[in-house]
Amino acid sequence: MTYFDQTLECAPREQIESRQGRLFLSLMEKLENKNLFYTEKLNRAGLSFGDIQSLEDLQKVPFTTKSELMEAQEQSPPFGTNLTFPESAYTRFHQTSGTTGVPLRVLDTEESWKWWGHCWGFVMAAAGLTAEDRLFVPFSFGPFIGFWAAVEGSREVSAMMIPGGGRDSLQRLQLMKELGATAMCCTPTYALRLAEVAREENFDLDQIPLRLAIHAGEPGANVPATKQRIEKTWGIKCFDHAGASEIGAHSFECTEQPGGIHVNESEFIVEVVDPKTLEPVPEGEEGELILTNLSRIGFPIIRYRTGDLVRLNQAPCACGRTFARFEGGVLGRADDMVVIRGVNVFPSAVENLVRRCDAIVEFRIRVSSLGEMSELNVEIELQPGTDLNAAQEQVHHEISSGLGLRPEVKVVEPGTLPRFEMKAKRFLRSN
Repeated sequence: MTYFDQTLECAPREQIESRQGRLFLSLMEKLENKNLFYTEKLNRAGLSFGDIQSLEDLQKVPFTTKSELMEAQEQSPPFGTNLTFPESAYTRFHQTSGTTGVPLRVLDTEESWKWWGHCWGFVMAAAGLTAEDRLFVPFSFGPFIGFWAAVEGSREVSAMMIPGGGRDSLQRLQLMKELGATAMCCTPTYALRLAEVAREENFDLDQIPLRLAIHAGEPGANVPATKQRIEKTWGIKCFDHAGASEIGAHSFECTEQPGGIHVNESEFIVEVVDPKTLEPVPEGEEGELILTNLSRIGFPIIRYRTGDLVRLNQAPCACGRTFARFEGGVLGRADDMVVIRGVNVFPSAVENLVRRCDAIVEFRIRVSSLGEMSELNVEIELQPGTDLNAAQEQVHHEISSGLGLRPEVKVVEPGTLPRFEMKAKRFLRSN
């Protein structure tokens, strides 16, 4: 069992909350008269920083939404008003992936960038990464923050980081073999893509001494069938992680793999609310995740509506950590859910069912509206030599029995569907 900071990770609940209270009040003191975004936000609610005197007063602070941050950047371009220091104090620029629209820009000071690495240190250590490991990061360094921060996290645990940008997939596999990569950090989609290329090129994955993968950037490692596919194909253990450019690297999976991820309560305050009423839900019930980061002073986020749906469990884990867990990881996003013939459907639920068919190389889901009704269409690419009818029937059966829906399943020619390195776009809606 490896910890990044065992004292923090295994602290009694009262100590966790005491630390959160100290950091929260310290944060509010540092923002007063400096951060225009939160000064105006409190003023609109009839509050001032002086009204926040305890952790309990966090409930007085209005929720923060991504649309508010975007609006602030539109009105005060290019970086908005959620800045605690002059722009000259910031040394890092990143932005959200922008898969659902215009990206949100985020800035970090040297101090807050170190905080990112610190948070990723928890992620790396929890998965078992040590100074003996060689971590392969197969992505090109664009403005998306996730894997930049992962590189900083590898330094926190003294692992060797091997950058894999500027190469195609086969070249990356060869480099992993030559340098003896023992760990990999990438999207779940790209782990499967590398395995697909290995199969096409007759490259034996056993030549790479890989033992674990840490996945970020999209759901997948918390989707049981996808996780099992990666682990079986590569012969490794894979670990889930959740975070966001605007909030930080907040959650990680431990080596006990209890069917969920721990939230880093030494650096974040977690709340779970009903997404409609915004009232707290009882522990164990599904609700929207609300997060406050405590030490990203330059770009703070207080009571952020993530849109992610989770179930909170505060029982201690077999790994010894007392940090709360999200059972099943991030279950989906409130805005991703679609209603098909009266059934609430999340993309991750469909992915879990489709991935049970081992012959599927890639897939795409389309939800089309026909008047008052919606239909589910699934396109699949198959491995060479696969019985097409049998694969179609299996996918149809899995979705029919799992969701109670009758999808249209279409087999497409190899190479028809797009491949992805970063966040995959497999779920499409059309009217």
